[in-house]
Amino acid sequence: MPRTVDHDERRTEICEALLRIAATVGINAVTMRSVATEAGVSLRLVQYYFGTKADLMNATLIHLEKMSHQRLAAKLAALPENVSIRAYIDAIFREALPTDSESQKFHLVWTSYAMLAATNPEFSKEQIAAGPARMEHQIAAALRDAQKNGEISGVRDFTHDSANLLALSHGLGTAVLIGLHTPDEAIKIFSQQLDEMFYPLHGEVS
Repeated sequence: MPRTVDHDERRTEICEALLRIAATVGINAVTMRSVATEAGVSLRLVQYYFGTKADLMNATLIHLEKMSHQRLAAKLAALPENVSIRAYIDAIFREALPTDSESQKFHLVWTSYAMLAATNPEFSKEQIAAGPARMEHQIAAALRDAQKNGEISGVRDFTHDSANLLALSHGLGTAVLIGLHTPDEAIKIFSQQLDEMFYPLHGEVS
């Protein structure tokens, strides 16, 4: 019997082909034809599933962020049940660092998308900003929980703190990617920022 086509799987394969091109030779090299060649399918098939290059690019961004979310969720699920909030936030940061092929690909391609959204009206700034906005809310909620359980004292603006932490995470990720800092140096810098918020002996991650 002929193999039943899994359309979701086929769409994912095409998105993955785009990601490989963007991560190796740059997002400006992406065309419908180059993606078809990389995926080993016809140009007509890529057009069938995505219509236009903008549709393909936007679908791939959604796929990229879905994969990143799944990686982070798996990382956090593996933490001990009684993990401190400090260690929880530290784990989020470590997962975001571009230290393996998948995290490097995410950082490279996501940054490329952000640059496109800033200059090309075909790409939504709101869609690009949605992921970081969710992460800011997640970190702010964690910081509030840390204050409730005594890991953080004093009056703080956790919305401001979470924005600072996320901005630092993004900047250090780029610094690691271009070789300005090693991953260990980036972790030390981020830990020092956490030390300013948390009691010094709470929840260090080795």
